[in-house]
Amino acid sequence: MQRRALRLAFLLAIAIIGLPALAQQGHPLTGTWSGDWGPAAAQRTTVTFVMNWDGKNVTGLINPGPDSIPLTGIFLDVTTWTVRFEADTKDASGKMVHISAEGKLEDIGSYHRTIKGSWQQGTVKGDFKLTRD
Repeated sequence: MQRRALRLAFLLAIAIIGLPALAQQGHPLTGTWSGDWGPAAAQRTTVTFVMNWDGKNVTGLINPGPDSIPLTGIFLDVTTWTVRFEADTKDASGKMVHISAEGKLEDIGSYHRTIKGSWQQGTVKGDFKLTRD
């Protein structure tokens, strides 16, 4: 009986010490993501996403800084690991342009996981790839 209690105490101690280490990564979308998007291999636009989980919702920005674009919608389907982003920005002439992207979260067990998929900005369609930094 004493041996069993000792073993249980040891396993409990391992769980208490190990769980915070696993939890440090937090929500699978939280963090800084960098990559690019474009309609062709020779036409790429570099992008940086910063996303944060507040315990209820994921919020974020595209290209943080003075010209950042707030993400108006970030949706994650954990059954398929599909991610959808929505945002609105202005083009060079000042006209509003909608951005929508949908991709698959890959290599989820890695800190440097990726999201790959399709991107549409206004009438321009292409693909994108983001990697968490």
